[in-house]
Parts: sequence; structure tokens; C-alpha cells
Amino acid sequence: MRPPEHVVEALRSLPRPVCAYVYDTVALRSRAEVVRQRLPVPASLMYAVKANGNPSVLAALASSCDGLEVASGGELTLARAAGAKRIVFGGPAKTDAELVAALDAGVQINAESVHELHRIAALRPGVEVVLRVNRAGAALSGSHSMTGTSTPFGVDSSLLRAALAVPGVRIIGFHLHAVSNNLDGHAHAAFVEEALRWSLSTGINPRVVNVGGGFGVDYLSDASMDLTPLSSVRVPPGVDLIFEPGRYLAADAGWYAAEVIDVKTTHGRTFAVLRGGTHHFRLPAAWGYDHPFTVLPVDEWPHPYPRPSVSDTPVDAVGELCTPRDVLCRGRHVSRVRAGDVLVFGRTGAYGWDISHHDFLRHDPPDFVIV
Repeated sequence: MRPPEHVVEALRSLPRPVCAYVYDTVALRSRAEVVRQRLPVPASLMYAVKANGNPSVLAALASSCDGLEVASGGELTLARAAGAKRIVFGGPAKTDAELVAALDAGVQINAESVHELHRIAALRPGVEVVLRVNRAGAALSGSHSMTGTSTPFGVDSSLLRAALAVPGVRIIGFHLHAVSNNLDGHAHAAFVEEALRWSLSTGINPRVVNVGGGFGVDYLSDASMDLTPLSSVRVPPGVDLIFEPGRYLAADAGWYAAEVIDVKTTHGRTFAVLRGGTHHFRLPAAWGYDHPFTVLPVDEWPHPYPRPSVSDTPVDAVGELCTPRDVLCRGRHVSRVRAGDVLVFGRTGAYGWDISHHDFLRHDPPDFVIV
């Protein structure tokens, strides 16, 4: 799918060879409004900073959401600089310095273990915390299961009684994030309803039930999880039901673009070799899929030598790194691609730059363009 014209114009204005992320703040705010309209009422919408921590992205979503969810001291600093109205801090390995910074800032902490509860109690006796629980049972389908299986996240549900008995902290609710990138909206709504029932059955009269994120997008098509079933979830009085999507809010507001440096055929496969690659956009290699792209033609060819070009053939989009695993897409059919054209990868506004191994080979980073 061709990127919108304002993104194309931004890319055509960049110096050559083009290598850039484009983030659309209008699209971010619009997506946040759509998500809010689909959530139960009342509910709190928090953006998961881990998906994309670009300051302009955070500023847009901090103003459009109820707050930001962070998973490190560095993300906490970014969230505060973005002017977040509320901040929730999760993650399995918080240092004492991070806990103190969060406590001093009045941040809601999701405690990940009995040991962490003891540490928090020693640092700030009497503080209110939310307890993350890894509950038994089948988790939702998605790319990564967080609960219902052996993971380092949360307290095993068999230890719930011991966790609730830790002195010096007041547990006011539960964090029950279960999955990443779920595409089944009806199943997700059922999960939220069951999470509320379970939380109310624990006997602590929870004020907070945080069901995390996990709203999915399909990178091989334009499909996304249908959020409509969530609107029918009934929220018990006095409960702050928190959702923490990241990918769903940011993915469609970003495009990664890289200029074709060379076009070559080796042992029967044709490669478009890019000024860019998995050190900028690691997700396809990490998840083992082929991310679709659009060819943005660039007709100018100011050089005296022949222009490499192929037509009507499958092409592998590969990067500039010295490894055969630097592949963004295999076997995508193109009508034509030439050296000097630009490949544009949509749905790259989340888990793109932020999860990538930037310093491998020390290539220059991409430009970051905010529109």
C-alpha cells in the first residue's frame, strides 16, 4: 500500500541516499481517539512507551491518552519530559534507584514479585502498589504469551496469598497483562471480563485492574484487532480498568524508508540492497516474517554509468549489514525496482527503531521526520 502523499513529500525532500523514519502525530492522535471510543466506559488508556519512545511520539500520545506506561528509569524520564498526566511503571528488574525515582514522582508501580514487594516496603513503608500476577490457565493467542506459562513476569498465582500478606505495602489491585499482538477482539473482551471477575474474587476489593495491552496488528495485511467487543465489557463501580496498548496506537503512524543502493541477482535470487536494514528495523528478523514494502520510484539518475534495474520479478529487500540475516522481506514481487528508488515499509511506528541493534557496524542512523 502506497504511503500517504504527505509522507511521500517528506521522503522526497530528504538528502540522498534516503534512510528515515517518518512519524505522523496527527495519525497518532486520531488512533488514540478511535481506541478510546472502543474501550469500556469508564476505562483508562495508557500508551506503552516501549513501543516507540520518540519524544514527539510521546508528546502526541501523552496529550491524547490518560497517561504513559514505562518499563525502565530511562522511559520514566522520557514520560515525565513528555508531560504525562499519569505514569505506570512495570518491568521485572527494577533497581532501587528506579523504584525511588518512581516513588518520588508519585508513579503507580506494578510490583513483579514477593521480593520486590519487600524492597518497596523497605524504601517507602505504607505505599500503595499494584501486584502483577502470572495466573494459571491458557493465555490468549498472540505473538508472545506473558502469563499462563513460565515467564519472568509477575507473581505465580500459587503465591498470591503470600504476596498479599507482605507487610509495609498496600496492594490496591492487579496487573494481568497476558499477551502481545492478539488479533481476536472477542477473545480479548472475554479475557478482560474474566480478569475483572478474578480480581474481584481475591477478597482485596481492588481499586485497579490493569489488563495491559496486546491489541494486535497483522503486518502481512491491513487487518488489526477489532476493538468493538471491548465496549460491551461492564466495569464494576470503583474499579480503574487500565489498558496499556503500544503497537496498536503507534504502528500505523510510522513508515520506515530506505534507498536502494544496488540491485543484483545471485544464484537465482534478486536482491534490492538498501541503505538501512535490521539495525534500524529488527522486527521482521526477530519474528521471522517478511514485512511488505512499496517501491517509491525516483526517476532522477545523475550518474554516467548504467542504472541497475529489474522488472516483473520477486525481490529480497536486504540491508547494509555484513550478515545474511539482514533481511526485511523475501520474495516480494515488484513491477520494477532500480538503484536510487526508495522502499517504504508501512506499519513501522511501533517496535521498529526502539528494539533494533543500532550500533552494529556503526552505520549512520536514519533521519527522523515528524509530520
